This record gives sequence, structure tokens and C-alpha cells, in this order.
Amino acid sequence: MKSTAEEGRGTEVDGSEAHAELISIDTSVPSQWLQNVQETCVRSRDEHEAAYVWQHNPDHFSWEANAAEVFGIRSMNSMASRYNFELLIAPEHVLRRQQVFSTSYGEDLGKGVPYNIRYRFAPAGPRSRKCIWVEEQGRWWADASGAPVHARGRIRVIQTCDRATEEQGNFSSDYDELTGQLNRIRLTSALGAVIRRAEHSGKSSAFLIAAVSNLSIINDTFGFDVGDEVIASVAKVMSQKLRGGDPIGRYSSNKFGIVMNDCSPSAMRIAAERLIRAVSETTFKNISCPISATLAVGGVMIPDHAASVNDALSRALEALNVARSRRLSSFVAHKPNVEKETLRQRNIFVAEEIRHALDEERMHLMLQPVVASDTRKPAFYECLMRMTKPDGALVSAGEFMEIAEQLGVSKQIDRRTVALAADILKSDPDIHLSLNVSGHTCADHDWLLDLYASLGNKRELASRLIVEITETAAINDLDQSIIFVDTLKEMGCRVAIDDFGAGYTSFKNLKHLPVDIVKIDGAFVCNLATDASDRLFLRTMVELARNINMETVAEWVIDEDTAQIAAQTGVDYLQGFHLGRPVDPEQVCRRGDRDDADA
Repeated sequence: MKSTAEEGRGTEVDGSEAHAELISIDTSVPSQWLQNVQETCVRSRDEHEAAYVWQHNPDHFSWEANAAEVFGIRSMNSMASRYNFELLIAPEHVLRRQQVFSTSYGEDLGKGVPYNIRYRFAPAGPRSRKCIWVEEQGRWWADASGAPVHARGRIRVIQTCDRATEEQGNFSSDYDELTGQLNRIRLTSALGAVIRRAEHSGKSSAFLIAAVSNLSIINDTFGFDVGDEVIASVAKVMSQKLRGGDPIGRYSSNKFGIVMNDCSPSAMRIAAERLIRAVSETTFKNISCPISATLAVGGVMIPDHAASVNDALSRALEALNVARSRRLSSFVAHKPNVEKETLRQRNIFVAEEIRHALDEERMHLMLQPVVASDTRKPAFYECLMRMTKPDGALVSAGEFMEIAEQLGVSKQIDRRTVALAADILKSDPDIHLSLNVSGHTCADHDWLLDLYASLGNKRELASRLIVEITETAAINDLDQSIIFVDTLKEMGCRVAIDDFGAGYTSFKNLKHLPVDIVKIDGAFVCNLATDASDRLFLRTMVELARNINMETVAEWVIDEDTAQIAAQTGVDYLQGFHLGRPVDPEQVCRRGDRDDADA
């Protein structure tokens, strides 16, 4: 490796040195253009560097005569065009070079855009063990649209190395420690480079995600150390079965990503089946007994079915999940599904809407009264989240909360709900509120801290707050739910089980949760006037709840007949549009002021 001083030596490409002696591979390039090349490109003083001129149309490199000697190759034909040249760049580095020829790197204001980059290069071909590290300097010029059409520069060899031992000092930044393959960052970088290359060339490529489908069984049976050995061995087996130049990297604990250049759908399938067969036929030996691994593979074609890194990853993972659902060793290729793609795009849109609404404080609460069954006066108000669109339209929680939970943003909504509810409690000392939390929040310690901070450790505020958790969320992780409920009650809050009956759980599970209120699912309430079985169910629920000192709420009370029947069964509280629709918190406060004045 040269010293810093040596690396800084050399002639500026824009200088006025003697004209370079250039070689041209493509004889179809106009002679006038070659003359212009000779007038703009200079010979380097450094024996380790070579100058070039590149033209976009036609895609063509002209090199200084010493280029073959500098790069240690016999023929420059493999470097005659930008497309061919970038095939020789390490896949995880090719994006670096592609990015310099873009407006994001710089804008041509008439003098060209300078660039200076370093990357790993295999001049003898991607399958060659010999590689070099190079530094490239130059300028590119744009046409009227801003697209690069011409460049001139020089490339200097700064290190020659063997592919097996190169870049040892920075190994951990590029490679997975366990397998020796690319890490996730470098894998996605290589994937992005191949996508751009495929778009430029018009040739198809492919991306595979392979998972060791029986790793959890191996870990549980033999321990994680043996599992790690299997992962490392699988990586080695797969890398040996791939074509030279096709990057492989570790995507996650048991998943590998494989980028396949210039690949047809049939070739993708053949490659995937070859990997599955090679892994299944390999016996991994440990101290106790031989172990076999199974491989499931999902694949997607590039760029036809994936025009971005995110698309390629999500669709390959989707195909992988289908493959794993079929059998342990299986391959599935992604197939476009118009309905599914429409749903995915809608989910993305809704997620973006939620994010912007949270950032712009367009999430707010509406309050629906929960009334005493005997007096019909509000006992407390349920907080219902609403999202205001930029055009002013209101969106109910039912239209976005399911997607929010699926995409993992429901916690942010729940935290916003806490802050807004706390403000209402502080503004009106007489109001009592209930608020819903998602299933994810029941295991979120940070939400409890947010609640504690929002209430200011004031039991007076906490005593006027009911936290509702759904029956299904409670029984999915009963132990965690018990901790969650206990913590809330220590703060002074009351707790309710929402939608009880929907999960068909028993009071045996319910009695382990120290909840105060049971809200009976509206599906068993709305037809009370016409369905005798629902009336029997409701009566039974009320009696059981009363026996373990829990109050009851009947949801979805749609008319007076339903309200009267529910009250006759002994339900403590009623809720539904017949008894009050959700209103703005300010309306509730004003109504309270008027009631006080009348008294």
C-alpha cells in the first residue's frame, strides 16, 4: 500500500500535460470523437494508473495505452463499455460508482462534476481470485436534461490482493462474523446495484432468500452452539454451489440472501433447487450425532417483479413464507397478485397517513358516554381515536387501527391517546374516562412509563381512568397481562376487559386477572330483542361477573328495547349510539357546565 503522500501524487485530468496515447476497442466510434478524446485525456505520470474517456452514446470507454499493463490483463475488451466495466466491480461496491453519475452527487454547471471514489475491482473477471483496490478520479458532463453523457478520468491501483484474504482489517464492517459471507448491509447494497444494472441493461436478474427451516428444532435439541455450526456450514455449502460473482450474504439469523446476475426464471428455479438438494444431502457432524438441515427458498425476478430493494426483500420473503408453509424443503417464486398488491399499496398509504397525522398532531379524541343502566346518566366516557385528513375529513379508528397493529405503529397511537386523555382529565376534575390499548401495548413497559409521566404520579387522575384491554390480547399472554393489570392498579387506575365473549374464553381465565369491569361484546347484545340465546348468554355473563365482583357493560345498544332488556338482566352500564354518539371533548365539558348551572 502506498503512503498518503504517494497517493496524492499525480497529474490532474484537467491539466495541460501531453496528450495520452489511447486505445479504442470499438472501431465504430466516430473518428472525430476519438480525436476529441485525445485532446481531453492525458497520460499519467504514475505507472500504477491509467487515463480514460467515456462516452454515453454509444456506451464506450477509450483507455490510455498502458491500461492493460496497469490492470494486469491481456485484453481491454472486457472494459470497453460502462456496463461491462461495472460487471467487474465488487457487487457490494458498484453502487458507489453508479451514484457519482447522478444529480445527487453533483450538478453539472458547465465545468463538469468532479468525483473521487475507491472500490474493489476484478479486471480479469468476477470469478478471478485476484482483485485490486483502485481509486478513481475524474469529471463527468451532462446534456441539457442533466444526464451524464461524457466523462474523463483516471484509475489508480492502490492495492493488489487475493480475494480470500483481502480487506482483513475491515472484515467485520462488510462480512458476517459467523459465516464469512456478506452482512445484511452489504447484501442489500449488492442487491441495489444489481437492480440498477438490470434496469440499465434490460437483462433479468433474480434475488433469493433461503432459510434453514429446521434451525429452531436443532437449537432446542442440541443447543445454540451446534445451531451456529449448522448455519456456518450451510453458508459454505451454498456458496460452493453458486456461480462466481453471485453475492451471498446473511440476511438474518437463519436466512441468507443470494443475488443472481443475468438470470432467467427457469435458471432461478434450477439454482434454488440445486441449493435445496445440496443442503439436504449434506450431513453436519457434531459430538452426539449427525445432523441434516432443510432449506426453504423464496425468489423474485428483477426488475420485472421488484424495482427496488424493499420490493425485492418483501416479495422474496413473502415467497419464502409460502414455501415454508408447504414443506420444510421447498422453493416458491413470487407471482404478481393484483389484489394482494393493491392491498399492500393501500397499507403503505395508510401507514404513511398515520405517520403524518401523528407528526402533524392530526390525531385527536372523541368521547362516547357509557351510562348507568338505571339512571341513564354518563358514568364515564370512552376515548375513541379519530384521524383528521389534510382535507378535514374524519377517519374512525376502525379504518386504520388494524393496519396500524399489523405494521407495528399502534404503540405510537396508544401513546398519543394517553397524552390526550391525561389533558382532558386535568382540564375537568369531574370527568371519568376509559381508553383502549392495542395488544402490542399490553407488553410495552414504555407505555406504562408514558402513562405514569402523563398522570404526573397523581392517583386522583389515575382513579378517574379506566384502561381497556381486549379479551384476545389478555389471554394470548396471560402472565404478561397479569403483570400489566397489576401495574395499572398500583397506579390507581381501573381496568376493563373489552369485547368479552368474542374469544370464547372462560371466567376461569378471567378470574386470574384483577379487572374491575367486563365489557360484553356487542355481537351478543345488538340482537337481544329477537334472539333468546343471546339473552341467556348475557344473563349468564352478568351473574358470573357479579360473583367475582366485576361490573358489566353492554356494548352496541342500538335501540330502547335492547337497552331495557339489557338493564333487566342486571347489566351495570350501557353503551351505544342509542345512548350517545361520540362527541368532541369540549362539548362534554360544556354540557357539564350547563348541568352544574341548572343544579
